[in-house]
Amino acid sequence: MVPHTEDKTCAALVLGSKIRALRKRLQRTLDETATAAGISKPFLSQVERGLATPSITSLAGIARALGVTVQYFVETPTEAKSVRRGDELKFFGFADSANLFARLTNVSGDRQLDAILVRMPADQPPSEVTTHAGEEFLYVLSGEVSLSLEGTTFVLHAGDSAHYESTVPHGWANTAGEETVLVWVGTPKLF
Repeated sequence: MVPHTEDKTCAALVLGSKIRALRKRLQRTLDETATAAGISKPFLSQVERGLATPSITSLAGIARALGVTVQYFVETPTEAKSVRRGDELKFFGFADSANLFARLTNVSGDRQLDAILVRMPADQPPSEVTTHAGEEFLYVLSGEVSLSLEGTTFVLHAGDSAHYESTVPHGWANTAGEETVLVWVGTPKLF
């Protein structure tokens, strides 16, 4: 069966938008990417706009220039990669923490974000103050969290959130007399 022209156009638009989105996220110019891929800048521009379809060789060059595999551009989202069902959540812990963690995102080598559901029991000592590369986002679902950022403490209640650079010295503690549940999202991935 020969694909319809509309199907080819739609596929070219999807491929082009994936290439453009990744290139922009990596803060690379059209010129830099085209040169590294071994193709012309006008051709790359046409590919990104869905006006041209690259050959396998050209697509491999674009993928190499952007630091991904060809599969990054041609695989379609599947439930196994994109959707996490609530009945699949499994909590786990670490020996040095009373907190329990459940992964909200699926494990994938090319993802930048990690999302974790955290259950913090009451009356636990605060976490150690740490720094590392990346960003973090917290959203409190229930209970109360005391968030320390560069020596300043913020008390977050259910519905409150915080977004900060992970290079800022930070730590958390459950300040409620009950379990606190929060969603943590961060880059790079926690584990």
